[in-house]
Amino acid sequence: MEASTLIRKVHMDCPLCDKTHEVEERKRFATITLKGDKVTYEERFYFCANADDEENEFETGSMTNENLLNARNAYRVKHGLLTSDEIVAIRESYGLSQVDLARLLGWGEATISRYESKAIQDEAYDTMLRLIKDNPLQALEFLKKNADKFPGRKRFEVRSKIVEKLDAYGKEYLTRQAFEGEYASFEEPSDSNGFVLLDIDKLEAAISYIAEKVSNLFKVKLMKMLWYADALSYKENGVAITGLVYRHNEMGALPIGHYSLMNLENLNVREEVSINYDSMLHIYPSKGMDYSVLSDKDKSILDAVIRKFKNYKAQEIVDYMHEEKAYQGTNPGEIIPFSMASEIRTF
Repeated sequence: MEASTLIRKVHMDCPLCDKTHEVEERKRFATITLKGDKVTYEERFYFCANADDEENEFETGSMTNENLLNARNAYRVKHGLLTSDEIVAIRESYGLSQVDLARLLGWGEATISRYESKAIQDEAYDTMLRLIKDNPLQALEFLKKNADKFPGRKRFEVRSKIVEKLDAYGKEYLTRQAFEGEYASFEEPSDSNGFVLLDIDKLEAAISYIAEKVSNLFKVKLMKMLWYADALSYKENGVAITGLVYRHNEMGALPIGHYSLMNLENLNVREEVSINYDSMLHIYPSKGMDYSVLSDKDKSILDAVIRKFKNYKAQEIVDYMHEEKAYQGTNPGEIIPFSMASEIRTF
């Protein structure tokens, strides 16, 4: 028997020795050829110690189906395709049946059922599924295109479910789209973005993380703390944290797309009025924020920036930044390269 791991022992009627006894349920890594390509996957099976050495393993029908599904998913992962579980998650996020989702995309009624349990989708079908994965507006477009596949009442029900998802998630998606659009010119790691592509999940987490520990966090101060966090990360680790690109601004470094940034749905931003009746954006921690996207190194960098500037007023941190070589060595409107940002003063 190839190297395997015991999962549990099961009392059952053994089909190999025709006796009722404890058999071992085990798992191991196996290799299979799918579509001409060898893939490795996790396989479960039963082992009977009473049987002949040449025939001491067996599978139930459900176990065989699960093993084949694991093999197909391993192929999908290897080739960058959605797994069966991810396809199920897309469908369930819209609250649709397998038939309804297939009709929505203009496919045969059994197509989604096959992709969730048996067949491996090709790249064209995979692309269509990805189009609606996080974009309810695209799902609405598909519904318009394939409206004739639904009776009137069913079409209304499907549209209501899509709109419900749009209300729950679409605003964040649309805001992200606008923000990401401003970074269309920075789709490759470079000196402008600290050799890191824009990561909105990490950006949102970093902002909330700072807000957890800085009570007087307003937009001007936040923008400077983000620059210092990215610059310090670049100086110590060779890469920035967020992927933001910063320009030389009168008030210091300011990220491209800062207006869209402040509208991200997962941020807790409140417009407040100062004693001078000026409108100010106050950033608070976001309830339920997932900080696991931040590495230990990221948190260490953020902690250092927080310790340094926690009690600074906005104008104080602006004045401090004006003394940085990266700021003095660039002109208004120019991008501040991270090769210069790495020369920030010692904390």
